[in-house]
Amino acid sequence: MSKGIKKKKSKTSFKVALGFDKFTGEKTNFTVGITLFFLSVVMIICFISYFTTAASDQSLLEHPMPGDFFNKDRAFQNICGSWGAYTSYFLIACCFGYSAILIPVFMMLISFKMIGVYKLNLLKWFFCMMLVMIWSSIFLAEYINPLMLDKVFNAGGNHGAYIASMTENIIGTPGLTAILILTAILFLVYLTSETIYFIRKIFNPLKLVTDKVSFTITNLGKDGDKTDAPASEDANNDVYDDPSSQIVNFNLKTDQAEVVDNGYMDENEDVTEEQPLQDDYKSVTPMEPVADSSDVGFEVESGTTEDVSTNSGITTSVADLSPYDPKAELSRYKYPTLDLLKKYEDDGKSFIDMDEQRKNKDRIVQVLGNFGVKVESIKATVGPTITLYEITLAPGIKISKVRSLEDDIALSLAALGIRIIAPIPGRGTIGIEVPNANPRVVSMESILSSKKFQETTMALPLALGKTISNDIYMVDLAKIPHLLVAGATGQGKSVGLNAIITSLLYKKHPAELKFVLVDPKMVEFSIYKPLQNHFLAQIPPESDADEPIITDVKKVVKTLNSVCQEMDDRYNLLKLANVRKLEEYNEKFTKRQLNPENGHRFLPYIVVIIDEYGDLIMTAGKEIELPIARIAQKARAVGIHMIIATQRPTVNIITGTIKANFPGRMAFKVMSSVDSKTILDGTGANQLIGRGDMLILDKGTPVRVQCAFVDTPEVIAINKFIADQPGYNGPLELPEPINTEEGSGGGTEDIGNLDPLFSEAAHVIINTQQGSTSLIQRKFSIGYNRAGRLMDQLEKAGVVGAAHGSKPRDVLIQDEETLQSLLNTLGAN
Repeated sequence: MSKGIKKKKSKTSFKVALGFDKFTGEKTNFTVGITLFFLSVVMIICFISYFTTAASDQSLLEHPMPGDFFNKDRAFQNICGSWGAYTSYFLIACCFGYSAILIPVFMMLISFKMIGVYKLNLLKWFFCMMLVMIWSSIFLAEYINPLMLDKVFNAGGNHGAYIASMTENIIGTPGLTAILILTAILFLVYLTSETIYFIRKIFNPLKLVTDKVSFTITNLGKDGDKTDAPASEDANNDVYDDPSSQIVNFNLKTDQAEVVDNGYMDENEDVTEEQPLQDDYKSVTPMEPVADSSDVGFEVESGTTEDVSTNSGITTSVADLSPYDPKAELSRYKYPTLDLLKKYEDDGKSFIDMDEQRKNKDRIVQVLGNFGVKVESIKATVGPTITLYEITLAPGIKISKVRSLEDDIALSLAALGIRIIAPIPGRGTIGIEVPNANPRVVSMESILSSKKFQETTMALPLALGKTISNDIYMVDLAKIPHLLVAGATGQGKSVGLNAIITSLLYKKHPAELKFVLVDPKMVEFSIYKPLQNHFLAQIPPESDADEPIITDVKKVVKTLNSVCQEMDDRYNLLKLANVRKLEEYNEKFTKRQLNPENGHRFLPYIVVIIDEYGDLIMTAGKEIELPIARIAQKARAVGIHMIIATQRPTVNIITGTIKANFPGRMAFKVMSSVDSKTILDGTGANQLIGRGDMLILDKGTPVRVQCAFVDTPEVIAINKFIADQPGYNGPLELPEPINTEEGSGGGTEDIGNLDPLFSEAAHVIINTQQGSTSLIQRKFSIGYNRAGRLMDQLEKAGVVGAAHGSKPRDVLIQDEETLQSLLNTLGAN
């Protein structure tokens, strides 16, 4: 045993003496790679020279004499001498002809991979280039060689000439031509599915025009990932996937580093999705007014239908009617395009600074070793701004010992924002998060153009940014269902809110989503004012000066109470429809199983976003907290969701009631561990590096995410794009909140402050003898909430009776004379 040990030591000493111990791993790859690079360059030069000197060297090459290889008399005319002439003669003349030039090109690609310049799938490149070389050799020998005059060698080489001749002897020239065309088509289909549409156009160009709505384009993404984008007229509206995460495996024994993929799809794996084209709304004529939902048939009971007379006098059955489309009124609405967002040069690139990774690895291992913590293996996952070093400890090492070294590791790496995850859940390893020396920008464009966002089926997708492993991080607000955002000033909180709103604007139609924006600072959400006719909701304005963005504290309280009233109204509708949640209700309504005459309507999602919640609490206190708590506790099922943000996550602002009802937490950098515990129930947010670096509490586990950056000019461009399109007559009107001080009798509407349409509505009710809210809504083209207030005023004036659930109200006045007398008394003429 001792002899064996001595022998091993002598071998090691021998390697050290010769310097071989330093010639391993990365150095070996670089040396071989750079050698291959120069060899491929020389081969390309000798090939090019052979094209012009082949005739001069032909006799020497075909009838070599002893000593010719040394070219003593410089008889060879090739610029690379006898070696270049013999190499070119063998590969070009004897083998593949002109297509042999691909051999040194492939050698150059190998050199790039070994040097570490590019990350390439060499097996795929080899297969493709070999196929192209063989195909080109046969093609050149069969079709190009006969056209060449004074030829010294066959254009396709002896290989191409032999294969072409043998194939022609078996199936003739037409058969060879068919095989060449077929293989070329199959190869192009393998590269891009656009070939399929090109072939279809050749065989049937008219069919391609009729099927244009389902036409797709397959593009090669940033890292070679093949994805599909709609074939729109927008030149920059390409859809490409985000780069797969990059992992660096360190071998602590050999000091080698290897960059590997994280198990994602291959770079040319094809995933297609057909998406309809969207015509430019500016190029079409305005739509005719769409009939109200109450003008069409509805299903009364399961299995039975009711005939409804339309305005034209024609009786129509529900079975003959198409499902109700809430988007019909704005059917020409066009979703924002990706070219409105800014692209960044370094965005999405997966470049890894191996020198930085190696230095950080060495420092981490050294610091842990100095304190007696032995590391078995270490792996680095490189993200846009943070690198996660995943460490496997030797047996017997306590995790608490590593936790206590957090400050020592930060001192060694000279970096802020060091965070230790001990252990990483589900992996049995310890994670050390270290900021990158050169962080990359995560643009909103790269997030929204990703395949994950384009193909999502989430009800309210929030595309927030990228994780450490470069994955697109998305959550469904409908499942969270409320989100609490906190962070110190200037750490990215406002950008995060803009990213949330932007991702929803890119995915939802104005008929499906409404925002209630509360902005005590008066400047954060003011840029969204152009969306008032498309995406905003507000309480009925008291004057023309009232804006849809709520900034006054008194109006904030009234608005939140109004949202509570809307929540209660929606629950009543769900109760009448015998369903438990918004999705089921809207599905019934679109299938015309709910009667609009009974007050039923399509219910869009409502997202309430409150900025500077701490300022509101300081000025209004419980008046603000109580309606927020009510909404957070009950509103999920009826499609109302809340996002509140504050820069002071203290316990007197984020109380236990708020925390209990806001399971979703998004924390940017805060100033102290106490603030971090308030927002996340644990430390971590105080160790972030700022500038969009955040922790998201997902199912109890904080996930570190780099927030997507969307700048103010981008938001303005998106809002202008939407505002320039036809919209509704105004913001969605929320119901008036119930004033409990007026008591419970006789309704809540002020009979002394009648609606301007009161008189006309009363005449319609008397003439039709139908006490229906939807009738008023349809006749005067007003919102449901205003029509409901009119009906309450009519009830208080004695024109109609009290509501009877889903049944129409009783009409108490039967003739025009009695009505006119009542109107004269009320002064409503």
